Amino acid sequence: MKITVLDGYTLNPGDNPWAAIEALGELTIYDRTPTAQIVERARDADIILTNKVPLSAETLSQLPNLKFISVLATGYNIIDTAACAARGIPVSNVPVYGTDAVAEFVFSLILDFAKRPAFHSALAKKGTWESCPDFCFWENPHFRELAGKTLGIIGFGLIGQRVGELAAAFKMNIIAHSRSRNAATAFPFAWASIDEILEKSDFISLHCPLTPDTHGMISAASLAKMKPSAFLVNTARGALIVEQDLADALNSDLIAGAACDVVSAEPILPTNPLLRAKNLTLTPHIAWAATEARQRLMAITAENISRFLAGKPVHTV
Repeated sequence: MKITVLDGYTLNPGDNPWAAIEALGELTIYDRTPTAQIVERARDADIILTNKVPLSAETLSQLPNLKFISVLATGYNIIDTAACAARGIPVSNVPVYGTDAVAEFVFSLILDFAKRPAFHSALAKKGTWESCPDFCFWENPHFRELAGKTLGIIGFGLIGQRVGELAAAFKMNIIAHSRSRNAATAFPFAWASIDEILEKSDFISLHCPLTPDTHGMISAASLAKMKPSAFLVNTARGALIVEQDLADALNSDLIAGAACDVVSAEPILPTNPLLRAKNLTLTPHIAWAATEARQRLMAITAENISRFLAGKPVHTV
């Protein structure tokens, strides 16, 4: 079997070997593939691995040998799954690999907002502390404890629940929204509507999929319902947020701050209004990318291919 990786660099920039997949077929790896070169590079492939390179119905129609697609991620909106189904091509993803990595990253953002250690370290090193008349100083209007604060979680799957578990360790009050309302946790939480989360939360973390119903769910109208002291975190999908509305809310102090690890178009466009928003932490889609999470993703992808070759595909979408 010929296996082609269309965009392997983010999974393995040099520290996460392809050995487990190399053992399963004739492997060709491209770090990145422009849209215009997809067909040329994948025409002979029996199996395609892709993270963000799209496979549209038109593209798929030009890949006569294709038998299986394994997405190097959880989200699979880049694949025309209907076209794959029509041709009998199974598509697998990696549903669970970065739960801890993303949840920990969420809390790094929350803690940075509340405590600002790197910011104060920089001030100390440039001389602010040595010129201070007191033994201590702080320049963070939101310097506060997490204990007793309310965390609202929108999307209460595995990652959302792990975020809740970490919040419980910080003695936070947890409210959550999920379409299914199907969760059994070892920590206390309460179900809430999205409006209740917007109105009651000191911190809000988004963990829902991008669907027609959730596209643009954080807009001017929803931001207006939040507390002026509230902090919003998005490590899910950029298009959950109307970015101009969030920038306007931050620049007008409607909410205290936000952190976005994802944006609507990636890499970020120079016209994105979030680049000019104040009180915003903006990171380049790295919440998922801990070494252990990428190693897990590689191993599960190898399992996806192996199980397909055995005639029993898993993690199909």
